[in-house]
Amino acid sequence: MRRAAVLGHPIAHSLSPVIHLTAYDVLGLPWTYDRVDLTSDQLGEWVTSRTEEWIGASLTMPLKSDVLPMLDHADDLVLATGAANTVIFGPDGKSGFNTDVHGIVQAVAQVGISGSPTVLVIGAGATARSAVAAAARLGASRVDVLARRPQACADLVSTARACGLDVGISPWASPDADLGYDIVLSTVPAGVADTLVDSVPSLPGVLLDVVYQGWPTPFARAWQGHGGRAASGLEMLLYQGIEQIRLMTGRVVTADQIRPALMMAATQR
Repeated sequence: MRRAAVLGHPIAHSLSPVIHLTAYDVLGLPWTYDRVDLTSDQLGEWVTSRTEEWIGASLTMPLKSDVLPMLDHADDLVLATGAANTVIFGPDGKSGFNTDVHGIVQAVAQVGISGSPTVLVIGAGATARSAVAAAARLGASRVDVLARRPQACADLVSTARACGLDVGISPWASPDADLGYDIVLSTVPAGVADTLVDSVPSLPGVLLDVVYQGWPTPFARAWQGHGGRAASGLEMLLYQGIEQIRLMTGRVVTADQIRPALMMAATQR
Protein backbone atom coordinates (compact mmCIF):
# COMPACT_ATOMS: atom_id res chain seq x y z
CA MET A 1 0.00 0.00 0.00
CA ARG A 2 1.34 3.41 -1.00
CA ARG A 3 -0.17 6.83 -0.52
CA ALA A 4 -0.21 10.08 -2.49
CA ALA A 5 -2.28 13.27 -2.43
CA VAL A 6 -2.90 16.64 -4.02
CA LEU A 7 -2.18 19.61 -1.75
CA GLY A 8 -3.67 23.08 -1.85
CA HIS A 9 -6.11 25.58 -0.41
CA PRO A 10 -8.89 25.33 -1.38
CA ILE A 11 -8.60 21.82 -2.80
CA ALA A 12 -12.09 20.26 -2.75
CA HIS A 13 -12.57 21.15 -6.42
CA SER A 14 -9.46 19.29 -7.62
CA LEU A 15 -9.91 16.63 -10.30
CA SER A 16 -6.45 15.16 -9.71
CA PRO A 17 -7.82 12.27 -7.59
CA VAL A 18 -9.94 11.17 -10.56
CA ILE A 19 -6.82 10.93 -12.75
CA HIS A 20 -4.64 9.14 -10.23
CA LEU A 21 -7.23 6.75 -8.81
CA THR A 22 -8.35 5.76 -12.31
CA ALA A 23 -4.72 5.05 -13.18
CA TYR A 24 -4.27 2.94 -10.05
CA ASP A 25 -7.29 0.87 -11.10
CA VAL A 26 -5.85 0.42 -14.59
CA LEU A 27 -2.47 -0.59 -13.17
CA GLY A 28 -3.93 -2.84 -10.48
CA LEU A 29 -2.33 -0.86 -7.66
CA PRO A 30 -4.05 -0.81 -4.23
CA TRP A 31 -2.88 2.76 -3.63
CA THR A 32 -4.72 5.77 -2.23
CA TYR A 33 -4.75 9.37 -3.47
CA ASP A 34 -6.43 12.05 -1.37
CA ARG A 35 -7.09 15.76 -1.29
CA VAL A 36 -5.29 17.58 1.54
CA ASP A 37 -6.36 21.14 2.32
CA LEU A 38 -3.07 22.81 3.17
CA THR A 39 -1.84 26.41 3.32
CA SER A 40 1.70 27.66 2.78
CA ASP A 41 2.49 27.89 6.49
CA GLN A 42 1.45 24.25 6.97
CA LEU A 43 3.44 22.82 4.07
CA GLY A 44 6.81 22.38 5.77
CA GLU A 45 5.48 20.33 8.66
CA TRP A 46 3.40 18.18 6.29
CA VAL A 47 6.32 17.43 3.96
CA THR A 48 8.79 16.59 6.71
CA SER A 49 6.37 14.35 8.59
CA ARG A 50 5.65 11.91 5.73
CA THR A 51 6.11 8.26 6.63
CA GLU A 52 7.47 5.55 4.35
CA GLU A 53 4.14 4.61 2.78
CA TRP A 54 4.01 8.05 1.11
CA ILE A 55 5.26 7.98 -2.47
CA GLY A 56 4.52 11.55 -3.58
CA ALA A 57 2.31 14.60 -3.77
CA SER A 58 0.84 16.95 -6.35
CA LEU A 59 0.86 20.66 -5.49
CA THR A 60 -1.20 23.70 -6.51
CA MET A 61 -0.07 27.32 -6.31
CA PRO A 62 1.39 28.87 -4.25
CA LEU A 63 2.73 25.59 -2.86
CA LYS A 64 4.55 24.89 -6.14
CA SER A 65 6.97 27.68 -5.26
CA ASP A 66 6.84 27.34 -1.48
CA VAL A 67 8.09 23.75 -1.62
CA LEU A 68 11.36 24.57 -3.42
CA PRO A 69 13.50 25.14 -0.29
CA MET A 70 12.32 21.78 1.07
CA LEU A 71 13.55 19.74 -1.90
CA ASP A 72 16.73 17.68 -1.93
CA HIS A 73 16.66 17.45 -5.73
CA ALA A 74 14.96 19.43 -8.49
CA ASP A 75 14.80 18.76 -12.22
CA ASP A 76 15.82 21.32 -14.84
CA LEU A 77 12.25 22.44 -15.46
CA VAL A 78 11.74 23.21 -11.78
CA LEU A 79 14.90 25.31 -11.81
CA ALA A 80 13.83 27.12 -14.98
CA THR A 81 10.23 27.81 -13.95
CA GLY A 82 10.60 28.21 -10.19
CA ALA A 83 7.74 25.78 -9.63
CA ALA A 84 7.44 22.11 -8.67
CA ASN A 85 3.94 20.69 -9.01
CA THR A 86 5.17 17.19 -8.12
CA VAL A 87 7.22 15.92 -5.18
CA ILE A 88 8.46 12.35 -4.98
CA PHE A 89 9.46 10.94 -1.59
CA GLY A 90 12.29 8.49 -2.21
CA PRO A 91 15.22 6.85 -0.46
CA ASP A 92 17.50 9.70 -1.53
CA GLY A 93 15.18 12.43 -0.28
CA LYS A 94 12.51 14.70 -1.73
CA SER A 95 12.67 15.27 -5.49
CA GLY A 96 10.73 17.99 -7.29
CA PHE A 97 9.42 17.93 -10.85
CA ASN A 98 7.37 20.22 -13.07
CA THR A 99 4.92 18.13 -15.11
CA ASP A 100 2.83 21.17 -16.09
CA VAL A 101 5.28 21.72 -18.95
CA HIS A 102 4.70 18.16 -20.17
CA GLY A 103 0.95 18.71 -19.89
CA ILE A 104 1.06 21.85 -22.04
CA VAL A 105 3.28 20.24 -24.67
CA GLN A 106 1.10 17.15 -25.00
CA ALA A 107 -2.19 19.07 -25.01
CA VAL A 108 -0.94 21.26 -27.86
CA ALA A 109 0.61 18.34 -29.73
CA GLN A 110 -2.74 16.53 -29.78
CA VAL A 111 -4.28 19.25 -31.95
CA GLY A 112 -1.26 19.36 -34.25
CA ILE A 113 1.88 21.43 -34.72
CA SER A 114 4.92 21.25 -36.95
CA GLY A 115 8.22 22.98 -37.61
CA SER A 116 9.51 25.81 -35.45
CA PRO A 117 6.30 27.55 -34.39
CA THR A 118 5.78 31.16 -33.41
CA VAL A 119 4.37 31.25 -29.88
CA LEU A 120 2.43 33.83 -27.86
CA VAL A 121 1.85 33.38 -24.13
CA ILE A 122 -1.03 35.32 -22.60
CA GLY A 123 -0.38 36.11 -18.95
CA ALA A 124 2.75 36.33 -16.82
CA GLY A 125 2.06 34.24 -13.72
CA ALA A 126 3.32 30.85 -12.61
CA THR A 127 1.48 28.94 -15.33
CA ALA A 128 2.89 31.34 -17.91
CA ARG A 129 6.41 30.36 -16.88
CA SER A 130 5.56 26.72 -17.55
CA ALA A 131 4.05 27.79 -20.88
CA VAL A 132 7.29 29.53 -21.82
CA ALA A 133 9.26 26.38 -21.03
CA ALA A 134 6.74 24.39 -23.07
CA ALA A 135 7.28 26.73 -26.01
CA ALA A 136 10.94 25.71 -26.04
CA ARG A 137 9.94 22.01 -25.95
CA LEU A 138 7.57 22.66 -28.87
CA GLY A 139 10.44 23.90 -31.01
CA ALA A 140 10.13 27.68 -30.70
CA SER A 141 13.22 29.87 -30.72
CA ARG A 142 11.36 32.91 -29.40
CA VAL A 143 8.30 33.53 -27.28
CA ASP A 144 6.22 36.68 -27.10
CA VAL A 145 4.23 37.48 -23.98
CA LEU A 146 1.07 39.54 -23.59
CA ALA A 147 0.98 40.82 -20.01
CA ARG A 148 -1.26 43.17 -18.11
CA ARG A 149 1.75 44.25 -16.02
CA PRO A 150 4.86 44.07 -18.24
CA GLN A 151 6.95 45.48 -15.39
CA ALA A 152 6.25 42.28 -13.39
CA CYS A 153 7.71 39.88 -15.95
CA ALA A 154 11.25 39.50 -14.60
CA ASP A 155 10.73 35.90 -13.50
CA LEU A 156 9.16 34.99 -16.81
CA VAL A 157 12.08 36.53 -18.72
CA SER A 158 14.45 34.48 -16.55
CA THR A 159 12.55 31.33 -17.50
CA ALA A 160 12.78 32.17 -21.21
CA ARG A 161 16.51 32.74 -20.99
CA ALA A 162 17.04 29.54 -19.01
CA CYS A 163 15.26 27.69 -21.81
CA GLY A 164 17.35 29.36 -24.52
CA LEU A 165 14.52 31.51 -25.88
CA ASP A 166 14.43 35.09 -27.03
CA VAL A 167 11.51 36.85 -25.40
CA GLY A 168 9.38 39.89 -26.13
CA ILE A 169 6.96 41.48 -23.66
CA SER A 170 3.95 43.49 -24.83
CA PRO A 171 1.37 45.30 -22.71
CA TRP A 172 -2.17 44.00 -22.70
CA ALA A 173 -3.97 46.15 -25.26
CA SER A 174 -7.29 44.32 -25.49
CA PRO A 175 -9.15 44.17 -27.79
CA ASP A 176 -6.38 45.12 -30.24
CA ALA A 177 -3.88 42.38 -29.38
CA ASP A 178 -1.98 40.61 -32.16
CA LEU A 179 -2.89 36.92 -31.89
CA GLY A 180 -1.53 35.90 -35.28
CA TYR A 181 0.79 33.16 -34.02
CA ASP A 182 1.13 29.47 -34.78
CA ILE A 183 0.46 28.69 -31.09
CA VAL A 184 -1.28 30.85 -28.48
CA LEU A 185 -1.06 29.69 -24.85
CA SER A 186 -3.60 31.47 -22.65
CA THR A 187 -2.64 31.04 -18.99
CA VAL A 188 -4.98 33.58 -17.41
CA PRO A 189 -7.99 32.80 -15.16
CA ALA A 190 -11.51 32.20 -16.43
CA GLY A 191 -13.05 35.22 -18.11
CA VAL A 192 -9.86 37.24 -18.52
CA ALA A 193 -8.97 36.16 -22.06
CA ASP A 194 -12.60 36.44 -23.16
CA THR A 195 -11.98 40.16 -23.72
CA LEU A 196 -9.79 39.12 -26.67
CA VAL A 197 -12.55 37.57 -28.78
CA ASP A 198 -12.53 40.52 -31.18
CA SER A 199 -8.78 40.05 -31.71
CA VAL A 200 -9.03 36.47 -33.00
CA PRO A 201 -7.44 36.49 -36.47
CA SER A 202 -9.27 35.33 -39.58
CA LEU A 203 -6.92 32.34 -39.90
CA PRO A 204 -5.98 31.40 -36.31
CA GLY A 205 -3.45 28.75 -35.39
CA VAL A 206 -3.57 26.50 -32.32
CA LEU A 207 -4.92 27.71 -28.97
CA LEU A 208 -4.49 26.22 -25.53
CA ASP A 209 -6.79 27.89 -23.02
CA VAL A 210 -5.88 26.51 -19.58
CA VAL A 211 -9.42 27.10 -18.31
CA TYR A 212 -11.43 23.88 -18.18
CA GLN A 213 -14.63 24.83 -16.38
CA GLY A 214 -17.35 26.00 -18.75
CA TRP A 215 -15.55 24.77 -21.85
CA PRO A 216 -15.42 26.01 -24.49
CA THR A 217 -14.78 29.47 -23.10
CA PRO A 218 -16.02 32.43 -25.18
CA PHE A 219 -12.40 32.96 -26.27
CA ALA A 220 -12.00 29.33 -27.38
CA ARG A 221 -15.42 29.37 -29.05
CA ALA A 222 -14.46 32.45 -31.08
CA TRP A 223 -11.15 30.80 -31.97
CA GLN A 224 -12.84 27.66 -33.22
CA GLY A 225 -15.49 29.74 -34.99
CA HIS A 226 -12.73 31.22 -37.16
CA GLY A 227 -11.45 27.75 -38.03
CA GLY A 228 -8.72 27.51 -35.38
CA ARG A 229 -7.89 24.41 -33.38
CA ALA A 230 -8.23 24.64 -29.59
CA ALA A 231 -7.31 22.49 -26.60
CA SER A 232 -8.70 22.94 -23.11
CA GLY A 233 -7.02 23.05 -19.75
CA LEU A 234 -8.61 19.67 -19.06
CA GLU A 235 -6.23 18.11 -21.60
CA MET A 236 -3.30 19.86 -19.94
CA LEU A 237 -4.48 18.53 -16.56
CA LEU A 238 -4.80 15.04 -17.99
CA TYR A 239 -1.31 14.89 -19.48
CA GLN A 240 0.47 16.49 -16.53
CA GLY A 241 -1.27 13.92 -14.33
CA ILE A 242 -0.18 11.04 -16.55
CA GLU A 243 3.42 12.20 -16.21
CA GLN A 244 3.01 12.43 -12.43
CA ILE A 245 1.74 8.86 -12.41
CA ARG A 246 4.80 7.72 -14.38
CA LEU A 247 7.09 9.44 -11.87
CA MET A 248 5.27 8.05 -8.86
CA THR A 249 4.67 4.48 -10.04
CA GLY A 250 7.34 3.88 -12.66
CA ARG A 251 4.58 2.68 -14.99
CA VAL A 252 2.72 4.23 -17.91
CA VAL A 253 -0.97 4.75 -18.59
CA THR A 254 -2.44 6.26 -21.74
CA ALA A 255 -4.70 9.27 -22.10
CA ASP A 256 -7.46 7.08 -23.55
CA GLN A 257 -7.44 4.97 -20.37
CA ILE A 258 -7.99 8.02 -18.15
CA ARG A 259 -9.89 10.57 -20.25
CA PRO A 260 -13.44 9.07 -20.01
CA ALA A 261 -13.43 9.18 -16.20
CA LEU A 262 -11.95 12.67 -16.17
CA MET A 263 -14.47 14.01 -18.67
CA MET A 264 -17.36 12.49 -16.72
CA ALA A 265 -16.13 14.03 -13.47
CA ALA A 266 -15.66 17.42 -15.12
CA THR A 267 -19.20 17.47 -16.52
CA GLN A 268 -20.57 16.78 -13.03
CA ARG A 269 -18.94 19.90 -11.59
